[in-house]
Amino acid sequence: MEYNDKVKNRLKRVEGQIKGILRMMEEGKDCKEVITQLSASRTAIDRTIGVIVSENLVECIRQMENSDERTHEDVVKEAVDLLVKSR
Repeated sequence: MEYNDKVKNRLKRVEGQIKGILRMMEEGKDCKEVITQLSASRTAIDRTIGVIVSENLVECIRQMENSDERTHEDVVKEAVDLLVKSR
């Protein structure tokens, strides 16, 4: 699978968030502030996972038109399994 700039930029933003959280910890910021930023980072990662899985699902279904190896049901089940494992 090829990952587009949109997905890469999402992860670069997460990377910036994580660096910011580390800086907050080094500065001794309040626990609530750190946890809030960690939650925001986790949400951003979860959304990125969703984007990647959905784009992959679309690509797999497109490719299936040229192949009879897997059914649509198999591909969707695999995508759902990926999402479940990510949690």
